[in-house]
Amino acid sequence: MTSIAVIGGGSWATAIIKILSENNVSIRWWLRDRAAVDHIRKHHYNPDYLRDVRLSPRKVKTFSKITDALNGAEYVILAIPAAFVQEPFQGLTAKHFAGKRVVSAIKGMIPEKNCLVTDWVEERFEVPLSQISVIAGPCHAEEVALEKQSYLTIASTDEACASHFAQLMNCRFVTANPLVDLYGVEYAAVMKNIVALACGISHGLGYGDNFQAVLVSNAMQEIRRFVNAVDPRERDLSASAYLGDLLVTAYSQFSRNRTFGNMIGRGYSVQSAQMEMKMIAEGYYAVNSIFEMNKKYGVEMPITQATYRILYERQPPATEIGLLKMKLR
Repeated sequence: MTSIAVIGGGSWATAIIKILSENNVSIRWWLRDRAAVDHIRKHHYNPDYLRDVRLSPRKVKTFSKITDALNGAEYVILAIPAAFVQEPFQGLTAKHFAGKRVVSAIKGMIPEKNCLVTDWVEERFEVPLSQISVIAGPCHAEEVALEKQSYLTIASTDEACASHFAQLMNCRFVTANPLVDLYGVEYAAVMKNIVALACGISHGLGYGDNFQAVLVSNAMQEIRRFVNAVDPRERDLSASAYLGDLLVTAYSQFSRNRTFGNMIGRGYSVQSAQMEMKMIAEGYYAVNSIFEMNKKYGVEMPITQATYRILYERQPPATEIGLLKMKLR
């Protein structure tokens, strides 16, 4: 039986545990909130997220001390917003990750470092890149909870690493496939959140489906330009790991980035939108990281730049989207 540590207590962590529990695994689940740990032990569901998901007490053990969760685990799945992923691991060293494979379920970048989570794991804990993978694809936690058919891509630089974890994620309502394109998948996942923000902003301003279709089409071109500049190689960006993830995040009612953007378009300040949502929109942090990274690469990125100016330079959304629409084709 494969032992897997899951780090994070949110909806996506809960959904991943539901998927894994369909297979022959043991799960060591770390949550920051001790009250939530005790509640899950007693009642077998997460009191804060996806409350309808029943958790097997035989397969799922909860911990409030992160080293206890890591102890004996073969895999470590990171499912914490990128802006906060470093905090739980303070004081830990490479020895805590020795011999373990690490899987990032985080579609964001570490703000103060402007780096991918996988790069941080490799550098901070000396985990070989060949033992690191990411979970990607158009798969909202809310639909996993409802057991709606979903598809995931497990990306790594090592095919065997990706294939093995994909097998663990395959179940009756999830199809997981391996892909050897760690950086392409991870950067595309980061950027689709930025696009979802722009879609939400335009929707909040009253733009319709016609405009959004053009916006998303242009965004796919923007993602292609940036990803190819950062990690040039042959890849099919029409695959579900790239285009599929972009579409569901740009259009779905469950997209927190689209929801956040919609509030900004309707006149909310960044702070008030964050307070009302009570959930993290990864795109808010990602747009600053990508904007800063692009100072090195000089890629044409009008959607990213417009979103950055709205969120970080406090430019009026109507003005920026009005300027952006003249650049779209």
